[in-house]
Amino acid sequence: MKAALVVGRALVVLLSAAVLAVSGYTWSTLRRVQDSVNTTDVIAKLSEVPNSPPADDGALDILLVGSDSRTDAQGRPLPADVLRQLRTEATDTLNTDTIIVLRVPRDGSRAHAVSIPRDTYVPIPGLREEKINSAYGLTKFHTMERLQQEGVHDLDERSQRGDQAGRLALVQVVQDLTGVRVDHYAEINLYGFYLLTQVIGGVEVCLNNATSDPDSGANFRAGVQNIAGGDALAFVRQRKNLPGGDLGRIARQQVFMSAAVSRLLSAGTLTDPAKLSGLLDAVRKSIVVDEGFDLATLAGQAQGLAGGNVGFATIPVTGVGARNDRGQSVVTVDPAAVKAFVAQLLGPKDPTPTARKLTGGLGLSLDGGPRRVALQGPPCVD
Repeated sequence: MKAALVVGRALVVLLSAAVLAVSGYTWSTLRRVQDSVNTTDVIAKLSEVPNSPPADDGALDILLVGSDSRTDAQGRPLPADVLRQLRTEATDTLNTDTIIVLRVPRDGSRAHAVSIPRDTYVPIPGLREEKINSAYGLTKFHTMERLQQEGVHDLDERSQRGDQAGRLALVQVVQDLTGVRVDHYAEINLYGFYLLTQVIGGVEVCLNNATSDPDSGANFRAGVQNIAGGDALAFVRQRKNLPGGDLGRIARQQVFMSAAVSRLLSAGTLTDPAKLSGLLDAVRKSIVVDEGFDLATLAGQAQGLAGGNVGFATIPVTGVGARNDRGQSVVTVDPAAVKAFVAQLLGPKDPTPTARKLTGGLGLSLDGGPRRVALQGPPCVD
């Protein structure tokens, strides 16, 4: 079974840390969270990438990545009992099935979370065209092979250097596709999302119809329901029997993200010492960020998301379910249209941001932040 990860789970876990700064917690508590996060120098390495977009493009751009790694953030394999809870199995492959660019305009106008479908067909540096979710894993694999041939025999060293090369390749692909300069990087694994949903006591979602998918473990009735842990993973990774395939799943992920952040910001969620301990555990086991990333940077955005001031969008696509020369199902895009779409998100400040809707090509969009969810119930999706 291949795990496809929630588009918002990196945002959810990171915002759960950042929200400590806006919930009456001391800076020493926030520092405990910051100190629990694992770091990478991938952003510093961008200076070595030729033809990168300009750093000052009018927004703070954060690349949020969900990895289906079966290891924790320190590279330790997850035990068999944990894999069973996640409804998945051990595998040597690594895909980044969640890729989202959070654009935070520097002029204070509305931020946007822009999803990139996992099957988007793009050129990968040093390799041929592949699905974007394989950029990290394939680059890591080839890097580890090369290092072994060069006489690097320590597996941990090869793996760590492979991770660095894979992250850099993914950042470069995202920059080439969107035309934005990535300012910060945040990555979270499968286990972290599971732990976080347990900490917050689940998330309320709504389905238009009953649905099931044996591959993901999804088995849900129609209507409003609370999901957590393995059920939450199944909800956001289901692909079979889902209208729109990968794009339909993104709509689910965006709804889930809004509801999860609303739950995090609700009264009492993070005032329980046991829940705070659980949050710190999830951060330590699951998150990797660039060395310059400060969780306090997200505090203001947490408040904005709670007020519906973050728009959700998906890049425009030209085809879903197309076949490449190897018979793989891919999502095709027009790179020029993607760049134009992402750039226009920095347009004039919207006087009524909660009413704004984004569309583009066959892309999907969803408006309505957690405050709206809290007042009207979760929006129903397929």
